[in-house]
Amino acid sequence: MNLKLRTDDPLAPAEPANRSWTRHDAAHLLRRTGFGATVTEIDRAVDEGLEATLQRRLAPQPESEEFDQVARLLRNTAHQTGSIGDLKAWWFYRMRYTANSLVERMALLWHDHFATSYGKVQSVKQMAAQNDAFRRHALGDFRELLHEMSRDVAMLVWLDGNANRKRHPNENFAREVMELFSLGIGNYTEADIIEAARAFSGWHVRKGEFWFNELQHDTGEKTVFGRTGNLNGDDVIELCLEQPACPRFIAVKLLRYFVQPEPQEELIAALADRIQAHNFQITPVLGELFRSRAFWAESSRLALIKSPVDLVVGSQRSLEVRSNLNASAEALEKLGQDLFQPPTVKGWDGGRDWISTTTMILRINFATELAGGERFGEMPHPAALARQLGAGSREEVVTQIAAFLLGREPATEETHELAAAYQQAGGDRTARIRSLLQIVLSTPDYQLT
Repeated sequence: MNLKLRTDDPLAPAEPANRSWTRHDAAHLLRRTGFGATVTEIDRAVDEGLEATLQRRLAPQPESEEFDQVARLLRNTAHQTGSIGDLKAWWFYRMRYTANSLVERMALLWHDHFATSYGKVQSVKQMAAQNDAFRRHALGDFRELLHEMSRDVAMLVWLDGNANRKRHPNENFAREVMELFSLGIGNYTEADIIEAARAFSGWHVRKGEFWFNELQHDTGEKTVFGRTGNLNGDDVIELCLEQPACPRFIAVKLLRYFVQPEPQEELIAALADRIQAHNFQITPVLGELFRSRAFWAESSRLALIKSPVDLVVGSQRSLEVRSNLNASAEALEKLGQDLFQPPTVKGWDGGRDWISTTTMILRINFATELAGGERFGEMPHPAALARQLGAGSREEVVTQIAAFLLGREPATEETHELAAAYQQAGGDRTARIRSLLQIVLSTPDYQLT
């Protein structure tokens, strides 16, 4: 898509300079708003155009009967066994097969944002319920999600809600609701945290349910952000949302997740204004973001390092692998993104921290095993991918598979190197295509999205 970019507003819509809308444009949108993209999905997006494709991403899509049945079975299994491994398999299945990829992608963002670990909660039921909340509010109202998290059982266990009592306030949740959930460091005082902790006192868990323990709630006057009164937890959350730092904090989170690793101030301010204008409603904010010149700028393409979920789920979805759910969830753990078990209350650092000498070796091993079609699930016949792409000759197979997986046309020297490797690979055409897949999936450029 050749774009005529405006210079005044980074969130102004990117206007097509002509009617072109390429496969790489479609793939960019699908991969950033989901996990990978199949040839068929890219073809459909090319045919339908940007606006229709974006509307499908932002609006609820019906799931297949098979999807609902399998997801329900996996969920019930996790509840019956009490195994967090079974719950990981359930969520991996949802991300891999859902018709609502953006919803699952946002659920993953909120899981990282409100980082809660099974390691302390020790309840599959409570972790699943929290995950449901992330999905329910994925594209909805951040205000409602923040309020719901203040009463979420897994969160209250994770941040010691029952230890927050009238005479001995526990500051854990009050601190994190400001530092990690709404404002960021430097936008509150220690006095604000102490007073906010009093406001949340008595917000407890009893018999696996949220319980307002009236006897342990401090009803005295409190002062938070200069506002004085008999404040409770809901009042504190509303005060956080009123702070100018709140929409900026969410703007940075969304931009780093969907657009650029280090967004410029102009872009942060513009998106914060949109978040404020839309009253923290996520769908219209993302709609503007995904239409914007910032999202479509060349500097935003292939600018983000794939998280382990992007790599593992996205690769399997793109290549239409019939996923081995348990093996795939285990791969995420080894690669550093263990579902339902973020490392700290800050979640995963992400970005460049996804890549190290060790994890790069593990990513190459993943590529080898995925292309081999054994450990992570059965892949369609490799020649089928070449046919889908319309590739017949050796040169077409190499260039079109590389372009499909990398999200760009390979440079001439890359094409020569891949063609030589394809030619030298042993075995028949199927074996050579598998070898080509393994090579491309192992490249540094494939680690980008």
